[in-house]
Amino acid sequence: MAKVPVCFFFLVLSTLCLDAQQDVNSDNKNYQTEIKVFPNPATNVVNLLGLENSSKADILISDISGNIIQQYRWEIRNHALNIPIASLNPGIYIISVSSKEQSLQTKFYKK
Repeated sequence: MAKVPVCFFFLVLSTLCLDAQQDVNSDNKNYQTEIKVFPNPATNVVNLLGLENSSKADILISDISGNIIQQYRWEIRNHALNIPIASLNPGIYIISVSSKEQSLQTKFYKK
């Protein structure tokens, strides 16, 4: 039986566990970082952890048809965002975060 390196199992496991992906270009290399979205489903606030800090980030919330429902321009501090969603109707939404440090999309469910 051939031995498989431990790093291979870590790579497969981390890929399967990804909630969202962000691509960061540095020296023409792409890296994937895990972004945690919770609670999911959410009622009043949805939290994103694992973001790159930024002095100015555009945050868009869209419905599954691509219609922009809410948009914000905020600073990202402590690698996190807390986004108010109490006014949204129940359903599936997409959060887009765009700054010079990162660009990502992830979905969440509103109860």
